[in-house]
Amino acid sequence: MRIENLTTLIYITRGSDCLFIRKTRKGDMNLDKYLGIGGHFESDESPEECVLRELYEESKISSDSLGDFSYRGLITFISSEYPTEYMHVFTASLPEVFDLPVTDNDEGELCWVPLSDIKELPIWEGDKIMFDHLFGCKKDSGFFSMKFRYEGDRLVSHEETSW
Repeated sequence: MRIENLTTLIYITRGSDCLFIRKTRKGDMNLDKYLGIGGHFESDESPEECVLRELYEESKISSDSLGDFSYRGLITFISSEYPTEYMHVFTASLPEVFDLPVTDNDEGELCWVPLSDIKELPIWEGDKIMFDHLFGCKKDSGFFSMKFRYEGDRLVSHEETSW
């Protein structure tokens, strides 16, 4: 059974690139946006089990390929158009010689994006703040919790705490 308001995301680096999925499924709230790989919890899953299952389903990358697998933060996503969602955020790395397996994916298109370009992608505004904690000026801030409040696609407020 899928749990609607609990999700995971993982951002995987390979050298100076980051793996994204450009969402292409019609009716998806993230249509044409770039996200980390992830999805909704199934009944009785832990956040780690969920993110690793979703990663394999969407990319065929197995957990034994990952280095530096870390639970990094929790995002509370509040929207005027969608139910509140709680996203568990992870990071990991892959060897620079790693090639993505060829995979059919009904979620979207997988692509490697230079870390220097990620804030220029079509993404949620709050992701830019989160990327500072994952890859940028606040990278060593440890575990974080963020609350993003949106009206439509517009970020109207945010709060953040890190430990």
